[in-house]
Amino acid sequence: MSEIIDRLKEGRFTLIAEIGVNYYDIAATRGISVMEAAKLMIKEAKEAGIHAVKFQTYKADTLAAKASPYYWDINEEPTRSQHELFKKFDSFGYGEYLELAEYSKKVGIEFLSTAFDFDSADYLDEMMDVYKISSSDLSNIPFIEYQAKKGKPIILSTGASELAEIERAVDVIRSCNDRELVLMHCVLEYPTPLEHANLNKILTLREQFPYLIPGYSDHTKPTEDCEVICTAYNLGAICVEKHFTLDKTLKGNDHYHAMDPGDAKRILEKIERIDKIRGCGDLVCLETEVTARANARRSIVSAVDIAEGTEITGDMLTFKRPGTGIAPDRLDEVVGKCAAVDIKDDTILTQEMLK
Repeated sequence: MSEIIDRLKEGRFTLIAEIGVNYYDIAATRGISVMEAAKLMIKEAKEAGIHAVKFQTYKADTLAAKASPYYWDINEEPTRSQHELFKKFDSFGYGEYLELAEYSKKVGIEFLSTAFDFDSADYLDEMMDVYKISSSDLSNIPFIEYQAKKGKPIILSTGASELAEIERAVDVIRSCNDRELVLMHCVLEYPTPLEHANLNKILTLREQFPYLIPGYSDHTKPTEDCEVICTAYNLGAICVEKHFTLDKTLKGNDHYHAMDPGDAKRILEKIERIDKIRGCGDLVCLETEVTARANARRSIVSAVDIAEGTEITGDMLTFKRPGTGIAPDRLDEVVGKCAAVDIKDDTILTQEMLK
């Protein structure tokens, strides 16, 4: 059973670290093996409080034609061919991902990896409880159907897509299984400028697909205030995926718009603060409001001296604080009664004063 799906079913914020293939660069800069770097990133993600790690499983030859052009910021990643870029990071296969899945389980964090071909979709099945489908494959209906038939929950990103395309992908998934489906707002712009984040699309997706779990896959550069992810959460995105690195200054691939462990900790702290501010939402008087309620509300108060035996009329009464006497909404129960005792002007009425 997937721990992150359990969290999402309970409506709890869930943060996924998209390690992708960033561990290759970490290995090179730290003089360690690629496997050691991948495990280090898993460990750092766990220690930061992140709920799941996600990799990308592909082979350049099955993912992109050699002539495929770049679509990223070449000031940050100068490689101009998708095939050339992906070829740098496709050395892992079944054995390596199995080792990473087992290591993730050992340290106590959920393992995921986006499959980019049928072979990896097959061998990853034994390693993970949730399939993640990339925005780039949203129109790849045969591949979506193939993964959906595995019968597991799915996280589906919707970057660069039209409503009809999303509807078709969702329909295909639903024709194969009825497991939990997370629909992620995403902008395929690396990095995404704040003015292009278009977070209101989360609301639109929730309106169009109210029965699905809302999420957000973020490609903006991290900020100290974490306002992008906090806003996404306040708009309903309870599942957030963000690229993860141990060094945001590294050139290439997905470091320049990634969060590091410090960013992740700040995100989780701010979400926890938001949850405290939100409260439970129950329409009841809080325990902390009881004293204020009693003193700030009003009671029925005599506006004149009322002699014992006098029939009480409305013009003899007014309403003043505190609310420790008979409440104004019980005025009909007071008017017409007789004073059981002498009642001085400006007296808070109580039931014992009436007969």
